Amino acid sequence: MSAIAQAFKDPDLRKKILITLALMFLYRLGAQIPTPGVDYALINQRLQDISQGDQASMFSIIGLFSGGALLQLSIFAIGIMPYITASIIVQLLTVVIPKFEELKKEGQAGQAKMTQYTRYLTVALALLQSAGIVALADREQLLGSGIPVLVEDRTAWTLIMMIIVMTAGAVLIMWLGEIITEKGVGNGMSLLIFAGIATRIPIEGVTIWEQSGPLTFFLVLGAMILLVVGIIFIEQGQRRIPVQYAKRMVGRRQYGGSSTYLPLKVNQAGVIPVIFASSLMYVPVLLTQIVTMNQTAQPDNWWMNNVMSWLQNPGSWQYIITYVVLIIFFAYFYVSIQYDPVEQAENMKKYGGFIPGIRPGRATAQYLGFVMNRLLFVGAIYLAGIAVLPNLAMDAGVAGSGSGGMAGFGGTAILIMVSVALTTVKQIESQLLQSNYEGLLR
Repeated sequence: MSAIAQAFKDPDLRKKILITLALMFLYRLGAQIPTPGVDYALINQRLQDISQGDQASMFSIIGLFSGGALLQLSIFAIGIMPYITASIIVQLLTVVIPKFEELKKEGQAGQAKMTQYTRYLTVALALLQSAGIVALADREQLLGSGIPVLVEDRTAWTLIMMIIVMTAGAVLIMWLGEIITEKGVGNGMSLLIFAGIATRIPIEGVTIWEQSGPLTFFLVLGAMILLVVGIIFIEQGQRRIPVQYAKRMVGRRQYGGSSTYLPLKVNQAGVIPVIFASSLMYVPVLLTQIVTMNQTAQPDNWWMNNVMSWLQNPGSWQYIITYVVLIIFFAYFYVSIQYDPVEQAENMKKYGGFIPGIRPGRATAQYLGFVMNRLLFVGAIYLAGIAVLPNLAMDAGVAGSGSGGMAGFGGTAILIMVSVALTTVKQIESQLLQSNYEGLLR
């Protein structure tokens, strides 16, 4: 908090913080504006009834990230999910397609090109997802079977207009996130997700109080505080590998001869694996609903009777196992893309650095890879454990399968909020330190 207080005293940093807050406010404002063609009064009447239903849990992840904008069918109903899904696909393509791998190695220019591809793919996915959501709403299957949410006198043009507005809303959210990253503080996309989750916590706290009583509310609050402390403890944890730099002469000046350390975080992947896994879990459900919505009865096949039955039940052990496997996979995958032990070892060797007791070059790369894999295993298990806590509670009968009121207090929501808050505060502190150095040089 002291860093934030000092940040407002610095003119440049204060401007960045105010820009960030203003854009986050615009994002939340847009989440409350209904899409043309939506019966907003009817939706508000139905939202309380479906909060305990299976349909609410089916869209719990995208609803969590959008701050409830999906179920309200606002102009930002699709939220940040198309951009997240596009980022997953583009990063997967860097491993499969050599052209994308070359772009990644080109530095800033290649990254700009990959960002452009991500934007194009985001538009396509937003168009597909908005069309699916509108189709489900038109067939009265979005908030439950037979529940109308659109105006009665709608036409084909009304539905097309809704798709266009929702797609434009997703593109606008992507633009807001990029502006925050460029001209504000912190990662724009993460902060928008943070804003969507944070706005739901007070409402869900009131819901828990009214439905379960004060005792349950304070128990949940206490568990949430303990969870926050544990997450901070792990997120701040590091494995510090000692690095020694040899003395070398450049002209008449001596360089090196110092000792430092290489910090490797326990959770090197951050919250990205949880977000990626969460975004992929709802895609099969959404596509299946779109494909089968024109049929009067659900088809009697293996997919509907087995896979869909547990995909729509977050408390089932099949859902939990799939969720855990996806989180662990994306944790290893994301870190393998972001951190290269061979490149790290080559950079250390180039500047005369070595790990005591380890030969420079290949042996150093193998050692760094060994340590990173051990840390990554602990980090992946930690992420998976935090993320599936609400699901285990559902499986144990502590919470109902459709308990939408617990989403904001779930492990995934708290993990994202704490991680984003820590990262943003660290960035503010680094920019404060940089401004202090600039003041001394002047």
